[in-house]
Amino acid sequence: MPTPTLTTTTTCVDTPNGDSSSKHTLPQSSLIHPFMSPSYSITLKFMDVSYRVKKIDTKTSKGGCIKSFFHSPPPSDQIRSTEEKTILNSVTGIAYPGEILAILGPSGSGKSTLLNALAGRLHGHALTGTILANSSKLNKPVLRRTGFVTQDDILYPHLTVRETLVFCSMLRLPRTLPREAKLAAAESVMAELGLSKCEDTIIGNSFIRGVSGGERKRVSIAHEMLVDPSLLILDEPTSGLDSTAAHRLVTTLGALAKKGKTVVTSVHQPSSRVYQLFDKVLVLSEGQCMYTGKGNEAMSYIESVGFAPSFPMNPADFLLDLANGVWHVDGLGERDRPNIKQNLVHSYNTILAPKVKAACMDTASVPNKNTHPLRSNPSKECRHSDRVSLFDWFNQFSILLQRSIKERKHESFNTLRVFQVLAAALLAGLMWWHSDYRNIQDRLGLLFFISIFWGVFPSFNSVFAFPQERAIFMKERASGMYTLSSYFMARIVGDLPMELILPTVFLSVTYWMGGLNPDLWSFLLTLLVVLGYVLVSQGLGLALGAAIMDAKQASTVAAVTMLAFVLTGGYYVHEVPQYMAWIKYISTTFYSYRLLTKIQYGDGNKILNLLGCYHGGSDRASCKFVEEDVVGQFGTVGSIGVLFVMFVGYRLLAYLALRSIKS
Repeated sequence: MPTPTLTTTTTCVDTPNGDSSSKHTLPQSSLIHPFMSPSYSITLKFMDVSYRVKKIDTKTSKGGCIKSFFHSPPPSDQIRSTEEKTILNSVTGIAYPGEILAILGPSGSGKSTLLNALAGRLHGHALTGTILANSSKLNKPVLRRTGFVTQDDILYPHLTVRETLVFCSMLRLPRTLPREAKLAAAESVMAELGLSKCEDTIIGNSFIRGVSGGERKRVSIAHEMLVDPSLLILDEPTSGLDSTAAHRLVTTLGALAKKGKTVVTSVHQPSSRVYQLFDKVLVLSEGQCMYTGKGNEAMSYIESVGFAPSFPMNPADFLLDLANGVWHVDGLGERDRPNIKQNLVHSYNTILAPKVKAACMDTASVPNKNTHPLRSNPSKECRHSDRVSLFDWFNQFSILLQRSIKERKHESFNTLRVFQVLAAALLAGLMWWHSDYRNIQDRLGLLFFISIFWGVFPSFNSVFAFPQERAIFMKERASGMYTLSSYFMARIVGDLPMELILPTVFLSVTYWMGGLNPDLWSFLLTLLVVLGYVLVSQGLGLALGAAIMDAKQASTVAAVTMLAFVLTGGYYVHEVPQYMAWIKYISTTFYSYRLLTKIQYGDGNKILNLLGCYHGGSDRASCKFVEEDVVGQFGTVGSIGVLFVMFVGYRLLAYLALRSIKS
């Protein structure tokens, strides 16, 4: 009998031989509405799963480590040894629908690595073994039916619970679903996981007060439950929760499992009450299995192989002690640690492993009274399309833009940032209060200060954009929530209010206080140049942040870059050495300063006449300054063209850098 295949849908077609009796019926409390494809049960089997990574040790003549800025490999004569570290070693297990499989083990035992492998997030030759879902390999239809909850709650802190789930439902649910159905799905999942009472509370983080730790974890689970997964994988969902909150969370997972879902979770140190909720347990120690089987049979098995606790205790605590190589016996103290692990692993390989492998090799489906069985001949065949039309792209862009504005409105116009801009504007206006038109050096100093401030300020703000959102971006991209281009455009457009309104306010204050050219047209041209320059500087920060993806390192590189641009901008040094002169032609400050000077003084002839430079004026120093800083400047069209190329080029580099990130 052929193995039934999992299918996902955005378009459903009735088959000619379909009848109502063969249709799959969802429970009344299902999270997903009838518009979506039915939920199928998944039996997960994994056999001899191993994962190994290589470590390369290097040496130098001075005994130090070889490090390259570009992370290039060291020369072959400096490679001392190549070691292969085993993270997982022939791990075998099975998880049935309607059950919770808990993976126990100390830190570093390979729990997270195993879960990533089961979720289809590990690839390459380092991963060996067999992972099957309903006797089929992990494919796209299966992975679309798999929910993966990471150990850390990766959520936007300023969004409320309702906003978080509504935006998620808009992006993750099939495009053919109407908006009302997606909103109803968000409401249903909140009610299912007990989040209705905190639906209008922001998520928060370690710096912003929001929902509790248990509620935040349930929001992360709700993120995955929106797509009604048949397989739910969770990496230490109870970490950081007290015993009561952990028990409530695992009870919720048990209720989800009873609806036919397969739940696989890792737990670091569960309480006895939480342990009793696990249907099956898999214990890992240094990547090797020590026990696999029913949770309530673990202690009897451990005692049968010669390891019994000296007093009644939590089974989870005792299993973790043994996994750490610790066994306390009355009158003997702590026994030899290495022998404990070796004996338990040997007993597992001898007694349990053959039984588990035999169960995995059995291709017959295992019925469960609480599951919804797969249909071998479903009456509806559903197909999912990975191609995104222009309409769908704009829909994703619109949703992401709304989310970006809601999340960043608190940051964009926070009191400190507005105060910083207004303080700089007032300080500059007072310092250059109604400067004299003929005082060319002071006025050019003001123009150069504007170029410096609006080169550094936006570039330093935008350099943090992508590094701060890297975890969320990678998580959502791995889930296929949206295209990279729609996210990128929404992120850039969402920053425009902050990037354009604040410089407009700054220039409106400084321009008139500083006594620059009072002509309205000159003010508008100056404003256009400053706004364009701000967008170019923002692009530079985005490119550096996306390329380096480390906020601290990117800000350091941005500081050095802007320092080079400022020094070669044409105000501090007129005769730049030849070996440094090339920098000014890639300096955003250089072109901005030239355009601002052009707007104020044109070709320079008027100010030269006022200074009497054509009639043997006495102030030859001022005349020479004007000739070098005003008359001998780069062409206007050329400056605008170069800034436009930088505007496009920096953003293109940022996009390509994001595209190169492996999810």
